[in-house]
Amino acid sequence: MRDARVWAGLLGIEHARLERLEFDEDGQLLVAHVRPSASRRRRCGRCGRRCRGYDQGAGRRRWRALDLGVVRAVLEADAPRVSCPEHGVVVAAVPWARHGAGHTRAFDDQVAWLAVACSKTAVTQLMRVAWRTVGSIVSRVCADVDARVDRLDGLRRIGIDEISYKRGYRYLTVVVDHDRRQLVWAEAGRDRDTVGRFFDQLGERRCALLTHVSADGAEWIADVVSRRCPSAVRCMDPFHVVAWASLALDRVRVDAWNEARAAARVQPHRRPGRRPAGAPEPPPRAKDRARAIRHARYALWKNPESLTEQQTAKVAWIAKTDPRLYRAYLLKEGLRHVFAVKGEAGKEALARWLSWARRCQIPAFVELARTITRFRDVIHNTLEHNLSNALIESTNTKIRLIIRVAFGFHSADAVIALAMLSLGGYRPPLPGRNAAI
Repeated sequence: MRDARVWAGLLGIEHARLERLEFDEDGQLLVAHVRPSASRRRRCGRCGRRCRGYDQGAGRRRWRALDLGVVRAVLEADAPRVSCPEHGVVVAAVPWARHGAGHTRAFDDQVAWLAVACSKTAVTQLMRVAWRTVGSIVSRVCADVDARVDRLDGLRRIGIDEISYKRGYRYLTVVVDHDRRQLVWAEAGRDRDTVGRFFDQLGERRCALLTHVSADGAEWIADVVSRRCPSAVRCMDPFHVVAWASLALDRVRVDAWNEARAAARVQPHRRPGRRPAGAPEPPPRAKDRARAIRHARYALWKNPESLTEQQTAKVAWIAKTDPRLYRAYLLKEGLRHVFAVKGEAGKEALARWLSWARRCQIPAFVELARTITRFRDVIHNTLEHNLSNALIESTNTKIRLIIRVAFGFHSADAVIALAMLSLGGYRPPLPGRNAAI
């Protein structure tokens, strides 16, 4: 094997000729002088079509390559400009780097792979690049994938939700494909205009092909979905519906806690010492009751099959001492049962639950019954088609993990680019590996 082929393999360059090598002793830098092969010269840096030459540009330039052991390496070559009929005068494409990049394609792919797997600080130290450079590389690799792949093609069943990515009410609207189980779209914002931009990109023809859309009860999502794809079946996420019941239950618990605290303030203090023989049993202390109700929050929220022995005892104590709070607990579990049985049985269970909630004389659940009645048709779709936002909630959890591992981002674009690479099904492989993206 010739030395030129060995060095080309080490530097990760293809469709190029290695002219000579230099080593800078002072900077500990290996400089490889290269030129594109004849078939790759004079091509537009944007579209790749062969064009006529324009001028020599700014002269020779360098591209950072992957390190060779502990030694940094760069590629150096001419950077002429060409005249493209579509894009005008642009710098000619080079086979070893993306257009406008200061790093080789292999360097970009490795940084993007590492950014998905570990923190930005670790990537900057390992690859010897700046913090913002990592974000720029991730955005560049993601844009390259978007240019090759139409993520919105073939969508039939989607889920829409929002996620907070930064303090100060900074939100992303995310869309997932239930069939491919992938993140397909994300953009900063949480309003009707943001959702509308997704359907604008999808196009009227592909909007008509959507069959199911799952979301929570947010009106800013439901209104746009009803207007842009009226033929799609809208499904309500069961998790959010049961969460409404949990919040109503907690309002009842807080009311019971406040009543116990008010009773404790007027209850006389017990005198120290033993109770005289034959004296009646004193009433239970309201202070102890208030404390027990306060600490019963998680026992009431959790599913019965997940309760610990101590939490089971708390629920049993509430059943004996506070019938109203226990009735609210049973209402919450009854609504959860609706989504557990699904189908026609679930619809019948929902009708019985609504009848019970309307006459339960608990204001929080009477109000909840009105809300669920308003979304009854959408909930019926969920029970019939068994579609939830579990996938999108899992995606949101993974996005939060990406943000946490990276220790934050300066912009929403960087979050979106990294999330799309990680969760969009097109994560770049490590250089030199044959794994499919």
